[in-house]
Amino acid sequence: MMAEHGKPEVHKRAVESLFDVFENMCEGALSVDRHARIVWINDKYRSLLDVGEQDDVLGRDIEDIIPESLMRTVIETGQPIPVDIMRFQENYFVVSRLPLHNESGDVIGAVGFVLYDSLDYLKPLISKFEGLQSRLSSAERELAQSRRTRYGLSHIVGNSSQMVEIRRQARRVAQVQSPVLLLGETGTGKELLAQSIHALSPRADGPFVAVNMGAVPENLLEAEFFGTAPGAYTGADRRGRKGKFEVASGGTLFLDEIADMPVQLQVKLLRALEEKVIEPVGSNDLRAVDVRILAATSQDIDAKVKDGTFRKDLYYRLNVLQIEIPPLRERVIDLRSLSEVLLEQIAFSGAGPAKELDASGLLALQDYAWPGNVREMRNVLERAAMDTDDTVLTAPVIRKFLPEGKDRMHSEAEPAPSPVMPFDIEPLAERVAQVEREAIADALRATSGKKAPAARLLGMSRSTLYEKLEEYGLS
Repeated sequence: MMAEHGKPEVHKRAVESLFDVFENMCEGALSVDRHARIVWINDKYRSLLDVGEQDDVLGRDIEDIIPESLMRTVIETGQPIPVDIMRFQENYFVVSRLPLHNESGDVIGAVGFVLYDSLDYLKPLISKFEGLQSRLSSAERELAQSRRTRYGLSHIVGNSSQMVEIRRQARRVAQVQSPVLLLGETGTGKELLAQSIHALSPRADGPFVAVNMGAVPENLLEAEFFGTAPGAYTGADRRGRKGKFEVASGGTLFLDEIADMPVQLQVKLLRALEEKVIEPVGSNDLRAVDVRILAATSQDIDAKVKDGTFRKDLYYRLNVLQIEIPPLRERVIDLRSLSEVLLEQIAFSGAGPAKELDASGLLALQDYAWPGNVREMRNVLERAAMDTDDTVLTAPVIRKFLPEGKDRMHSEAEPAPSPVMPFDIEPLAERVAQVEREAIADALRATSGKKAPAARLLGMSRSTLYEKLEEYGLS
């Protein structure tokens, strides 16, 4: 009981002691009554304000002495202003203002302290804050950069009529907001094309977010797409989590292997596309999103629609615009330019000096059907480049890494090709050179002789174009 009776006294002494310490630490202190009239001011504050002891400031409104004081605001609102910067004549003070309450909780006045009489004292704090702000901005820039595309239209390599048409279609669909469905076998470069479309679009400064439907566990797909509310389920983030739709807002969301999407999730995706709102898992709130959808699949999605595993209404919503990427075996003419680019990339990645194909090596590439398309071709070229010290890759080196007896462009019943000798291969090289020469000439005519745009149109570097111009005697 004695402890209970002594508690108010201890509390009172603690408050008084704290006030004394605070007053001594500060550069000045004063207090006002409930009408914002000065009732007490210490000598240090008088000195700061250049108010002598003979000057009678007690009982006067605080604004008469300190015009920019906010003590009256503290009294009227009952809310403290822990830290503020106050101007007095030509000086700036760092101040703190606290309301005073009676035992009933009513505001009866306020007390103010000058924490610092110069803003120089805040420099270390401001410097620390600026450092933290700089690190935050840097992290935000890095995150934004990670959402930018790495590829553009110049990375879509090929001089065949099919690839020229695909680049034309990409430029066209980039300027609209409708969904695009990209079709093509695995390894043909559907994500590369999606990134190119995004990079050409008005959304290029926004994020590009890719989701592979086959890479996310089915039970997590809904949360991956639409996010989660705080504590939506056991193990969920207590702060909630943004889904890919929100992350991609203002930019492009690329849905790879869309045909693998579970039917139950297709309903929510359709609603998100039509109403432009999403509902996070565990929440009843709807959130608006602004996303352009690009989807891709390597499967026969028409067959999926017919057997009921892919919703017809979602298919119609996604298939507004369509681009189909042909497999490598249908555009053999692109193998030369594509191999040049891939070998440059392989050398740049640290796999040794740059290599090139001779005519026999090119024939070996053309005699294979490439079921894995560009991805498989890069793998074969990289293994071949690391297998030999020679700078030229020949047919024996290439064939060493091709599957035996599989996916050949020529069957056993066909006449065996002539021995791989330079004079036997020359007619093929001449035909390839002729087609390449015509493609370069067409590109130069289309760009009025401008070489940089022509190189982009052809999907090759300017240095390669200049070499070809010299080789073929074009100007």
